[in-house]
Amino acid sequence: MLRSLQVQGERPAAMPVRRNVARVLLADSDYASRLTLKTLLATAGYLVDGAATSGEAMSKLDSDEYQLVLADLRSESAESGTRVLAYARQKEFRPATALLSSKLSEMWASAADFSTSDSLVQMSDENVSFLLAKVAELISERADRRMRRFLPRAS
Repeated sequence: MLRSLQVQGERPAAMPVRRNVARVLLADSDYASRLTLKTLLATAGYLVDGAATSGEAMSKLDSDEYQLVLADLRSESAESGTRVLAYARQKEFRPATALLSSKLSEMWASAADFSTSDSLVQMSDENVSFLLAKVAELISERADRRMRRFLPRAS
């Protein structure tokens, strides 16, 4: 059995960063929602950073690279989520992007306000497996787009 040896008073060594794990930025002003989603995604194996404001999310996008950016539909204001996603899409690393909502009716009532490039992901207690499947799908589609840019085109 493997045991961790730690001298009392010493802090454990930092865990190495897993380079092949997708990084996700989660922008949501609601602390409970952000913590719940962050925990769920981390448990599924993603490295997740949280941001409480659109400004904080944009700052994180300036300093780190993400494969996926998830923004709450109505975080700080009606347009803050779409503003974060538009900013993310301008980055050289071109992350996959999606808007999150806990209310399906809110998503459809506001669908006309969003760019066609925005995915809409509905969250609820009943659809955890759907949420995780959608996250994996968005990251996979991003990887496919990146590979197509580098592969030679067949004549």
